[in-house]
Amino acid sequence: MAVRRADVAKLAGTSPAVVSYVLNGGPRGVAPETRARVLAAIEQLGYRPNGIARSLRTNRTMTFGLLVPDTSNPFFAQLARAIEEAAFAEDYTLLIGNAAEDDARQTAYVRTFLARRVDGLFLVPAHGPTSCLPELRKSGVAWVTLDRQTPGRYAAAVMADHRGGARAATEHLLAHGRRRIGCIAGPEDVIPANARVTGWRDALAGAGVHPSEMSVWHGSFGRRAGYRAAREMLAGGRFDAVFVASDQQAIGVLRAMQDLGIRCPDDVAVASFDGIAAAAYTSPALTTMAQPFDELGQTAVRRLLDRLDDPAADTASSVLPVDLVARGSCGCPDPIVGDESDTDGDAPAPGDGTGVPA
Repeated sequence: MAVRRADVAKLAGTSPAVVSYVLNGGPRGVAPETRARVLAAIEQLGYRPNGIARSLRTNRTMTFGLLVPDTSNPFFAQLARAIEEAAFAEDYTLLIGNAAEDDARQTAYVRTFLARRVDGLFLVPAHGPTSCLPELRKSGVAWVTLDRQTPGRYAAAVMADHRGGARAATEHLLAHGRRRIGCIAGPEDVIPANARVTGWRDALAGAGVHPSEMSVWHGSFGRRAGYRAAREMLAGGRFDAVFVASDQQAIGVLRAMQDLGIRCPDDVAVASFDGIAAAAYTSPALTTMAQPFDELGQTAVRRLLDRLDDPAADTASSVLPVDLVARGSCGCPDPIVGDESDTDGDAPAPGDGTGVPA
């Protein structure tokens, strides 16, 4: 026989209403001693509240949806983990969808999340058109964009400082005496990719190097794209360094350099962006601008909860700083990798002096 709330109340020596107050955190306060008895009775009887009934009462399902462009990209995997951790700390369950960089699939997932009555959505827009936005705005569901902005001021955006981080990475290469610095960037229709190219240009111009004399190669944020770009850009021996817009691309760049017989960093130095865990395990290890994954997740959840509490809450962007993690690919000493966690999602610890994940 199913355990009822009345059974819990009887064992705890209180009323079903008090049991409800304990389970729902109100609306009335409960004395600590009474609360302890109720929780002990719940544990002893194995009582499980009816989540559907609670959703009907509170008008919340305690679920969020997260839609990312590509679940095979380690950056989005680490970002999703950070969001899930932050959501879990607030008693929310996270549903994840993979748009696979496809607008129609992205829209289908948005509709699925809305049909499941999620309380809010996190959206990392796929590159290209974003046809789901009118539907999202019409739904009235709270949502926050991550990593990439969308047109208009309909939702808060949480992202890293793409432009400033790219400038810092390029300035670090310049500090190593490199002057002929190419750029391997992401897709031209993705805002972070363009912001990182702008940061690269800022650094070159600041050092008296004309960006127009250097090359920019645009492609997807993947290892294969990075490999292909490096084969084209570096074969002529024109560059002594390259800023790469993502760690995934940079892994492909290192492989292409090996195949071309180009030594890193002796012949060509490399600095990249994102700070995924794998960047610490290439040879040489990648110098990268590490995004603050935990802070991105916590900030995104906080901004979404603010929207749930107040639909008129501020929609201004939250731009978080990134940190340089200097390793061997730029010419800095390559750290010795010690005992690591066996969890590939562990993010690098920016500025900890080791350059390897915690």
